[in-house]
Amino acid sequence: MDRIDRKLLAALQADSQSSLAQLADRVGLSSSACHRRMRALEESGAITGYGARVDAGKIGLNLHALIDITLESQSREAMERFERATLDSTEILECYLISGVADYRLRIAAHDMADYDRLHRDCLARLPGVSTMHTSFVIRPIKAWNGYALG
Repeated sequence: MDRIDRKLLAALQADSQSSLAQLADRVGLSSSACHRRMRALEESGAITGYGARVDAGKIGLNLHALIDITLESQSREAMERFERATLDSTEILECYLISGVADYRLRIAAHDMADYDRLHRDCLARLPGVSTMHTSFVIRPIKAWNGYALG
């Protein structure tokens, strides 16, 4: 991956709806060369997809939480069961295997505290092999993720 690929990825992260001509102009390539590079980045897996950023508040998701999970066992089987369950849940937005006191950190969004209670009972409490669960509620976001620094 060279400097032009990084510029192209940065431009796509900033605005993936830019036309091919606009992207090419931003990175200093012809449209056909820009298109070839985009296809190569897609085929290599550097670009995993395209999508819109949605304002959670505008769709009624006003309560955000980070949940630290410790499993009863760190055996391969226990971890695989837990990870499969998180992958199967559309309400778990993110799941990370982490170092430290907890084994995993989850991110969820809910409409309100009653919705979180439902999500806790119907989803989180049913995750396999959980020993402890500690939830931290987001008071307000300071900096949201907007892409990787590629400069």
